[in-house]
Amino acid sequence: MSALTSRRGMTRSAVTIGLAASLALAACGSDSNSSSGTTGGTTAAAGTAAAGGTTAAAGTTAAAGTTAAGGTSGAAAGSPVGVSLILKNTSNAFFVSMQKSAEAAASSMGVNLTTAAGKADGDSATQIAAIEAAVAKGDKGILITPTTDAVVPALDAARKAGLLVIALDTPPNPASAVDITFATDNYNAGQLIGQWTAGQLAGKKATIAMLDLFNDQVVSVDTGRDQGFLNGMGIVKAEDKTGNGKEPASGKYSGGDYTIVCHEPTTGAVDGGKTAMETCLAKNPDINVVYTINEPAAQGAEDALKAATKDKGVLIVSVDGGCKPGLELVSSGVIGATAQQYPGKMATLGMQAIRDLADGKPAPAVTPGLDFFNTGVALVTDKTVPGVDSISVAEGQKICWG
Repeated sequence: MSALTSRRGMTRSAVTIGLAASLALAACGSDSNSSSGTTGGTTAAAGTAAAGGTTAAAGTTAAAGTTAAGGTSGAAAGSPVGVSLILKNTSNAFFVSMQKSAEAAASSMGVNLTTAAGKADGDSATQIAAIEAAVAKGDKGILITPTTDAVVPALDAARKAGLLVIALDTPPNPASAVDITFATDNYNAGQLIGQWTAGQLAGKKATIAMLDLFNDQVVSVDTGRDQGFLNGMGIVKAEDKTGNGKEPASGKYSGGDYTIVCHEPTTGAVDGGKTAMETCLAKNPDINVVYTINEPAAQGAEDALKAATKDKGVLIVSVDGGCKPGLELVSSGVIGATAQQYPGKMATLGMQAIRDLADGKPAPAVTPGLDFFNTGVALVTDKTVPGVDSISVAEGQKICWG
């Protein structure tokens, strides 16, 4: 546990005490709220046409208490406000879950919600257009999962126009570009799966494929998970936020020798994971450890391994903890362990923060030692490793999403 506690000091008890209660809106229960049942949605054409995203299905077309230019007009506490939720994409179940939770929260909090999304991870142009549309139609606030730091200037402009801006899932660089971020501690998530992998190897040589998000841009989720995993393995001492792939290609991990075969981008998608794994296998067919940025990428990696008849004896680890395909893949043994995060909780807390700020209440404080509010993480596996805190697949299924 030394590598984990040196960075975060986070224990299972901190994550799981009262988890079922605190995630009532974040987990599977919140995902039962359909878009058609949302009463807080808005179909503002400027936002949806520019962003290419989806909109909440029902609701009003104007937000009382906001001005056309984007500043607030001093609306009374509790009066309706307009908010734009801007996601990385709507093809990943993680962001679909986040959207459903945001719609449920908007309905209960008197928020007129517009949802937009990029066409794929890395589509900063669509997100920037959606930010500008939120300002133009006079929204009170923006909830955004920043796809890259290219959106930061647009977020700065939105805040100068008077909008409240809250990041979900991915802290921007700098963190001060938003009022607050609600996110998983991705470094800690990586540490957990890295420690688990080292324990499972039990001293055997690790021949590692690193299936990342990008290789042409730097995103905190990407560097945090990648380098958290390597830290958990005992390969690196700290996160290099300037990018991945700078660690020694070979050396000693905490249990024995290692070789890193590749760092390949997946864009967090099944097809990207498959292509990345094929590239890695071409470099070295004897890979026995596969780190993946998320579970769709893990599914793609497994597809490539199986097609090459190289799927036996390979440890695949990941981050997300969704019901499908995530925990199904853990239950079947495709993924050995995954670090579960809680997108619904991020969305619900973000919506509440905008509602509170609109009503003149203070925003919640960031988690001590971090520059964001940590929404928690838990390692999910049925193959426990001594000294590495985890929950079972059955426990994870009670609080999963998607």
